[in-house]
Amino acid sequence: MKISIVCVGKIKESFYREAVAEYAKRLSRYCKPEIVEVPDEKTPDGASLQMKEQILEKEGRRILEKLHEDAYICTLEIGGKRLSSEELARWMEKLTVSGTSHIMFVIGGSLGLHESVSRRADFSLSFSDMTFPHQLMRVILMEQIYRAFRIIHGEPYHK
Repeated sequence: MKISIVCVGKIKESFYREAVAEYAKRLSRYCKPEIVEVPDEKTPDGASLQMKEQILEKEGRRILEKLHEDAYICTLEIGGKRLSSEELARWMEKLTVSGTSHIMFVIGGSLGLHESVSRRADFSLSFSDMTFPHQLMRVILMEQIYRAFRIIHGEPYHK
């Protein structure tokens, strides 16, 4: 199984980079993890709705260019479906059993995802109604993917 995380922007803080690297190392026992970064657009303070839409569209085009036709696309969105860790594990296992060999998770930038990316998704996942920094969301997502693989393999995990 190949797991890709397509995300907008680079991680600037070293503690986030270290956490991502740690989970990438842990995940390598179970899958081929890959982080695909696309450039973000700077959003000026007081940006108009039109400017925000243009930024979302540019970032959306960059994301869509990175998505593979044969991959299962899962966007992270506030309006997506909420799953427990156990449900995420069952969902991933079901995809694998049904022949899916590549899951691409998509994390938007500070403004979220353009509707074109949301439409391309096979599934939309929500972690909360709260908004998280997209850099932190990478860490949270990687931890949950790691936890899902531990559950799938019947290995201990913290509840």
